[in-house]
Amino acid sequence: METELSRKLGIEHAIFGFTPFPAVAAAITRAGGFGVLGAVRYTAPGDLARDLDWMQEHTGGKPYGLDVVMPAKKAEAPGGQTPTEAQVEAMIPEGHRRFVEETLAKHGVPALPEGEASGWRITGWMEQVARSQLDVAFDYPIKLLANALGSPPPDVVARAHDHGVLVAALAGSAKHARRHAEAGIDIVVAQGYEAGGHTGEIASMVLTPEAVDAVSPLPVLAAGGIGSGEQIAAGLALGAQGVWLGSIWLTTTEADLHSRALTEKLLAAGSGDTVRSRALSGKPARQLRTEWTDAWDDPNGPGALPMPLQGLLVAEAVSRIQKYEVEPLLGTPVGQIVGRMNSERSVQQVFDDLTRGFERAVDRINRIAGRSAS
Repeated sequence: METELSRKLGIEHAIFGFTPFPAVAAAITRAGGFGVLGAVRYTAPGDLARDLDWMQEHTGGKPYGLDVVMPAKKAEAPGGQTPTEAQVEAMIPEGHRRFVEETLAKHGVPALPEGEASGWRITGWMEQVARSQLDVAFDYPIKLLANALGSPPPDVVARAHDHGVLVAALAGSAKHARRHAEAGIDIVVAQGYEAGGHTGEIASMVLTPEAVDAVSPLPVLAAGGIGSGEQIAAGLALGAQGVWLGSIWLTTTEADLHSRALTEKLLAAGSGDTVRSRALSGKPARQLRTEWTDAWDDPNGPGALPMPLQGLLVAEAVSRIQKYEVEPLLGTPVGQIVGRMNSERSVQQVFDDLTRGFERAVDRINRIAGRSAS
């Protein structure tokens, strides 16, 4: 699965794997792909430095990257200044806070023990936090910086290029892809409707060739609903120079979900058991459908707040749901590919399955075209 882009980055397979878990990211890189560590959960620069140190020790000198979240639109304090976390917290209406507590009380979710802070803070969706992550990351030999919500600010793109780091940005439409190209982005990740996390409304089969045509010769990665070698072959056939996979790694043995109940829910879920909801962050994000997402999507409820208010609002609630494994409310961002995630495998086993499936697809197409496999 070599392409011009994979050769440029020095990787064996044109598979880019996004994950919040360092052990998974490192395993992806060791397996011949390109591991991309999600930084959104790192609120303390020291924690990110610790895990990047670990990545350095466990990737064997092979390349890896970092994914940050820098929203194109952000909350502003009076006077147009970038707000502090406390200022953002103050923007959250009391009615929304009551709704959170009422929903948790309905399901009997206990409070966190006294003195225990929420372990799930989405301050990483605030630009100043993402910038502090970059201050750490550029001290390491990362080869790619990806932004999940549009093009990074021009100074961030320039800074990455000054460090010899390629910049990727996710796009949900050809229009978004063209904007990225105009902003000097090096790689466009065309993320279809089927994808987990923040995603648009155009399916991968339609979006990928549209994005390829829109930004050629800029490389495009196909993303969204991909979890087999046959799908990788389809993405490359549509003009992509690689694929971007996220959800498929959640049920690998290296993943650390801290919840057996959540792993079991993922293994049991079908491809129709996800929903695009604003419940988690304030922007549409595909995730497991739960009574928590149903509550936020109910037209009789208060509705989700814009990013980053919603993420800050629900952070402690999500920590409580996860800590006590309250099954009806327990969920996670995941794509429609969850229907194929029905067994726990190592990252290497996933790669083995992907490469075998890719070979089967190529052989099949060769036979259809009247060519013998070589």
